[in-house]
Order: sequence, then C-alpha cells, then structure tokens
Amino acid sequence: MNKTSLLIASAFLSTLVAGCSGNSSSAKVEDTMSQVEQANAKITANQVIYPVSKKGNVTTDYFGTQVADPYRWLEDDRSDETAKWVKAENKVTFNYLEQIPYREQLKERLADLWNYEKVGSPFKEGKYTYFYKNDGLQNQYVVYRNKDDGQAEVFLDPNKFSEDGTTSLGQLSFSKDGSLAAYTISEGGSDWRKIIIIDTETKKVIEKPLVDVKFSDISWYSNKGFYYSSYDKPKGSELSAKTDQHKLYYHQLGQEQKDDLVVFGATEAQKRRYVGGTVTDDDRFLVISGAKSTSGNDLYLKDLSKPNSPLITILDNFDSDTYLIENEGDELFFVTNLGAPNKKIIKVNAKQPSPEHWQDFIAETEHVLTATVGGGYFFTEYMVDAISKIFQYSYQGKQIREINLPGVGSASSLEGKKKDSTLYFSFTNYKTPATIYSFDVNSGVSDTYRKSGAKFDSDKYESKQVFYRSKDGTKIPMIITYRKGLELNGKNPTILYGYGGFNISLTPRFSVTRAVWLEQGGIYAVANLRGGGEYGKKWHKAGTQQSKQNVFDDFIAAGEYLIDSSYTSRDYLAINGGSNGGLLVGAVMTQRPDLIKVALPAVGVLDMLRYHTFTAGAGWAYDYGTAEQSKEMFDYLKAYSPVHNVKPGVSYPATLITTGDHDDRVVPAHSFKFAAELQAKQSGNAPTLIRIETNAGHGAGTPVSKTIEQYADIYAFTLFNMGYKKLPN
Repeated sequence: MNKTSLLIASAFLSTLVAGCSGNSSSAKVEDTMSQVEQANAKITANQVIYPVSKKGNVTTDYFGTQVADPYRWLEDDRSDETAKWVKAENKVTFNYLEQIPYREQLKERLADLWNYEKVGSPFKEGKYTYFYKNDGLQNQYVVYRNKDDGQAEVFLDPNKFSEDGTTSLGQLSFSKDGSLAAYTISEGGSDWRKIIIIDTETKKVIEKPLVDVKFSDISWYSNKGFYYSSYDKPKGSELSAKTDQHKLYYHQLGQEQKDDLVVFGATEAQKRRYVGGTVTDDDRFLVISGAKSTSGNDLYLKDLSKPNSPLITILDNFDSDTYLIENEGDELFFVTNLGAPNKKIIKVNAKQPSPEHWQDFIAETEHVLTATVGGGYFFTEYMVDAISKIFQYSYQGKQIREINLPGVGSASSLEGKKKDSTLYFSFTNYKTPATIYSFDVNSGVSDTYRKSGAKFDSDKYESKQVFYRSKDGTKIPMIITYRKGLELNGKNPTILYGYGGFNISLTPRFSVTRAVWLEQGGIYAVANLRGGGEYGKKWHKAGTQQSKQNVFDDFIAAGEYLIDSSYTSRDYLAINGGSNGGLLVGAVMTQRPDLIKVALPAVGVLDMLRYHTFTAGAGWAYDYGTAEQSKEMFDYLKAYSPVHNVKPGVSYPATLITTGDHDDRVVPAHSFKFAAELQAKQSGNAPTLIRIETNAGHGAGTPVSKTIEQYADIYAFTLFNMGYKKLPN
C-alpha cells in the first residue's frame, strides 16, 4: 500500500507539527476539533491528521528521578476536556476505518458466520433443567428452562435489560432447593454490579436489588440468604478511584442491604483486596478466602451448624493458591499448590484443618491440575502442553478411568451435583466449533449431545503445535492455525496472539472472529508465554516482576520463528493481546517496532508507573511489582512501561488501540495516554489510532453487535495496513 502522506494543506501544517513533534502545546482540545474534522473529511483513508493532545507540566519523583507525565489530565474520566478528546479521537479513527473498502464486507461475513443457534450445556436446579441459548445474533444469551423434558420457556432474557444490549447478565446462582435465584447485572460493561433476587416459580423480583457489588460470587446458605463481596463505594470517580479493602457480606432475605452483616474484611487486620466466601453443598461450612494480590490467599473456616461459631484459620499466609472443591461430612477437600507447583488435591478433617494435618488425596504430577466434582466423582483435568486430558476418581482417591476426548484441544470442566448421573462437557480447538457431549458417570460412555451449527468447514484448516526457543533458550509452545495447503512464502497475513501473565493459560478454543480471519487466508498463532499457567507456578513466576522481560522476549521470539519459518514476514505480521496482553503488545511494539507491521493492543495496562493507583490495580503487584516498591523495581518498570518508552524519531507499526470508556478494571487512561504519546512522537507514516467503545467496559458482557463491529474494524485496519486493497480471499 502507499505510505501515509504527510503532505496536507498548509492551513493545517501548524496543527500537524503540534500533534507530531512532541513540542508542548497550550492549545485546548476543542480549539482544533473543527479543523481536524474538516481535514479528515477530505483526505483518503491512508492520510491521518490527529487532534492536538495538550501537554501538561506534571512530574513525579521516583527515588530522585523526575518522570514527566504530560497527559495526566486524561486520567480524569469525569472532565469535559477528556470527553472532548475521546470524541475527537473517535472521529479521526472512524473516518479512517470508514474509508477502507472492505470494512462492511468483513462485518457482513462476521454477522453471517455468527448467525447460528448456540446452546450451552443443561444443568438441573430444583424442578427445572436450565440452559443458555442464543438464536444467532442476539446481543446476550437467554436463559431457558423446562420441566420433565417439556417445552422450554424463557427464564431470563438479558436482551430486555436495556435497549442497546449493553446491560448484561453475570452470575446466576440458585438457592439449595432451586426455589430462589440471585443474579448479577452489569450496566455498560462496568465491574460494579447489582444483585437481583427472584422467585423462580413466578420469576418475580422479591425485594430491592443489592447495589454497588464488585468482584463477587453469590453463595447461598439454604434458602435463607447468601454471601457476596464488595468494596465501599469509592470517593471520587467510580471508574478509576482506588478500591483496596474487599468485604464479605451476608444478606439475609427480607432485610435492607444497609443491615447486611460484614463477615470478613471490616478491620485493618482483615484488609484484603479480594475476599470470597463459599458455602458447602450441605450448608455445613463457610470457607473464606482472602488475597492481597492476584496470587496467594489465606483461608478460614466457619461451622454454620453452630450458632456464633468462631472463624478457624486454615492458612495464615499468602504463600499458596488454595481453594475448597468438596466436602464429605467433616472431610474437606482442597486444591492447592502449597509445596506442589502443579497443584494437587488434599483432604483434611474440619476439626484440625491446618496444613500439618493435610493428606494427599490426588498427588501432584508433572502436568498442571484443574479439578471439579460431579455425579459423586472427582474429575482432574491436566494441561499437557496446553492441551486437555481428563481423569475420573472416586471419593476414595482411586482412578476410575481416563475420559476419551474426541481429539486434540480443550474440554470444558465436567461438573454437576453429587446426585447427577449424567454430566456434560464441551470440546473445541482453534479450528473446530464447540460440540457438547454427555457423559455417563457410571459407564464412562460419552455421546454427542449437541453439535455446533456454525457454518464453518473446519476440515479445510489445520492446527499445528510447534516449539521454539526464546532468547534465553527456554522452549515455548505455540499453536499455529491456517488453511490446509497454504504456501509458506512469507506473504501470509498473520496475527500472533499472547497474554503471558497472572497464571492464566491459553488453551485451544474456537471463535467466530478467528474463523473469519482464517477464511481470508490468514494465519492465527497463539504463543503460550511465561507468566501464564501452562506449566504451573514456576512458569508463572518466570514471567513476573523483574522477570517480566522474559514474557516480551518469548513473544518476540515467536514472531521471529514465524518469519524465519516463512509463515509470514515483517510486512504481514500483526500482534494482538488484551489487558495484560495489551501490555505485552505495547512493550513489544516499543522494543521491536521493526519486527511487526501492525500492533493491536486492547484494553491494555500501559502505564506501569501508575497502574496500581487505579481501582483494584494494586492487587496486580504480585505479577508486576510497583514503582514505589524500590528503586530497582521502579527502574525495571520504567524500562519497559509502554507509555514511557515511546521515543521521538522512531517509525512505529500501524497501531489500532482499543478500549472502552467504562472500563473500570484497566481504566481507559492507560490507552488514552499511550495513544497521545504515539501520535505525538510517531516519525513514520503508519497511522496510530485509538478506537474507544462507548458505554463499554473491559469486555465481559459486550453485546454481539458491538463485538462484530469491533472485529470488522480490527481486521480491516490490519489487512489495509498490510497493503491489501481488497480482501485476500
């Protein structure tokens, strides 16, 4: 494609210089809005003039080093000036995208492929069997139910929660006899939720919703009430104000929320950033987990069969990730990585629950364990190079069988109630739409329950797992998916995706959006980087704090492998990731701008010196460390923080930053500041744009219509900047 032209009408030359030279400008944002809009209305899609992002004089002292923060003003999500900046940036971005000739064609294909009936696995609650279903292009899944295999009826339709589909259903939790249900809703993608309680027979709301609930499960105690978690409403912005003391509440039905009992987290000694409570299925015990970061938790036990029983400490430190999976009377079963980096299941008596009394129930293996229960059995899923294997165990710890899976890919968890004789799981991989299977817990027989209706011919594509070496010699797995018979000539449009953090594993899963990319002759590669959970705690820790550069090196090496193996070349390589993966993209594109053609950072953590000052961001310090922790940690963070490593005189790849204006997890200021820095300092001709979704958050519950529009824009931008005048296929 032609290089971006920087030759614009002389009337706008001063605006261009102010926007790209890095010189400070005292002009107000609104002063240049009309000029920018007029200019961009007349130019072609490969010519961009940006709004001026004014620069302030804010600096912060870190251990004697003064760090400028010229775009600190963009952190104020409530200011008119920020709102005008968002509007102006979106105007520029959408003007650019609208002029890409095949943008609508991609949107139509996404909608067409998305338009098939999608049904989830059934589950039993009380007298009814429930399931989630989407008729095709509904913005949100609908919850249906039937009784005794009768005709299904709508139980909850989140599409009616709001006119534009931006109010979504979160957790749905039923009381022990199924007669009551509590569910959370998110408005505009916010992590702040409401809890609504209904009578399941009549489907009528039985009391006022609980409000201002955040990062919470709902765990019922009999039919009397439930436990939930939240923070005190912050002073200042709901979007960005810091929240760091989580509390566990008990809501008794019929009482006002203001009278709900604080069970844990009320005192300074119980200060935790994340707190959760789980009631055992027999209503006997409450297990409370508290955490100061995203890794490691302490653990407490309360006997609910005894009035005013004390909290008993199980774990008094944050050295492990340990959670309850089941109980059998006084016998408690926990999954833990204490002394077992790949996790194991232990059992212990509730009368003496501390670690010195723990007994191995299912021992640690060389592969990472995930465990569930259902049908009177335990099920252990192991990741073998990010691919599923599942085994069934009795309550005596005896292995019954390995579950036969239909191929190489990812199986969802086998779980259900103890009395269930049939459980369900889905199986998928990067090229195969999910199929639901039924599983007879006694015979071990699996049968197809429901095939996917996706109009995608997976037989035309293949997924290949490869292993490559990172900078320090570490072997890294990567799965590459593409059309069979594809010529490896270095000219294939390729998206390399990664995450690499928070012990999260990337396992093979089908998506409609990915399928559309593959249909265009695209390659989709997913690298399982250090910092994730694919190989246990050691793999996670190898990508944290002052080892975080390993993650970036792993991703860079993945790109080099794809180029060296002729899957693609620099001119056809895009990198993509969201949240912590957005940080990954931001760091790699600033460290190796020469490696890639297109960068797609989504809802990224991009200001590493200030991330911990927003919402619950301080809880991410286990992975990142903080700039206030030590001079060494500050120096390390500053060396890779994307916002602080955009340099003048560098030609950066074509960049489309995406974020939501209501993201209260990774606040949009990260993306705003990164965009402003890139637009001010980009010396090359590639566009640096930001697409800000309005009335949207971090991603959960995003309406289908918005998702289709977003991916049409991402793919159109990517292909256009790889030089395609029309779609490759």
